[in-house]
Amino acid sequence: MAAKLRKGDKVVVLTGKDKGKEGTIASVDPKAGKAVVEGINVAIRATRQSQNSQGGRIPKAMPIQLSNLALIDANGKPTRVGFKLDGDKKVRFAKTTGDVIDA
Repeated sequence: MAAKLRKGDKVVVLTGKDKGKEGTIASVDPKAGKAVVEGINVAIRATRQSQNSQGGRIPKAMPIQLSNLALIDANGKPTRVGFKLDGDKKVRFAKTTGDVIDA
């Protein structure tokens, strides 16, 4: 199945402690149905010191469910994503405006 949300997409959080916050998707795990968004769902993890990094309490962005994220369209509003054929190519489009997201 084609991915409605991809790495690099600008999204807004719909539910949870970070509701309303915006960020960019850093990575997507389609098998688990989760994505890591920069600055969203941050947890503090204690890590040991190593030769190349300082130890201590380090904030880390944790995965968030894809269903709790909505893509931000050209107008800056959250939108759902659909698919349509543009010639012989399958493209994503914003349901609110009908604009193609990636050509």
